[in-house]
Amino acid sequence: MAGRFEALPGGGAAVALDEVEVSILRSLAVQLMELIGPGDEPVEGEDPLAALFAEGPSEPPSDPALKRLFPDAYGDADEEQRAAAADFRRYTENDLRARKREDALKVVRSLDTLTPVGEGGAVLKLTADESRAWLGAINDLRLTIGTRLEVTDEDGGEGLYRLPDSDPRKPMVMAYLWLGALQESLVETLMP
Repeated sequence: MAGRFEALPGGGAAVALDEVEVSILRSLAVQLMELIGPGDEPVEGEDPLAALFAEGPSEPPSDPALKRLFPDAYGDADEEQRAAAADFRRYTENDLRARKREDALKVVRSLDTLTPVGEGGAVLKLTADESRAWLGAINDLRLTIGTRLEVTDEDGGEGLYRLPDSDPRKPMVMAYLWLGALQESLVETLMP
């Protein structure tokens, strides 16, 4: 099970993680929450239903990683598509940000419940719902790191495999590749 998710009865998944892996995952999830930003806290006395209909931003984020996490829905080929994308963003981005924050928070909380066994490792057991949250968070982490590393659809990150150890991007490349393997094994456990 080391480094790979395995299916659990009932639709969950389990993975053995050592202390370093737990620390890296937790740190990355916290950084993702910080990047996404805080949610709007309801104001005391405010109608809770009003928050459901609060409008979000209409412009795409300027940070390339956030732009990748919250892309335009219709592209920007013409004025009509830009207007449609702005409307779509205005009514969906707040909920999408909240879900991404919740997924990352579930990662942190599940890691915080681990009790080391043996040589500093632990087995993380996730329910089916927790597994889906983890899958979303891992995907968001890979998108963010891939954007920072300038991975494109054309090269698929192939050049990352040949980076010398002296390259300052090497630790992030290793995290990116490791998260990809985790993601792949988690997807395999969730498939019927």
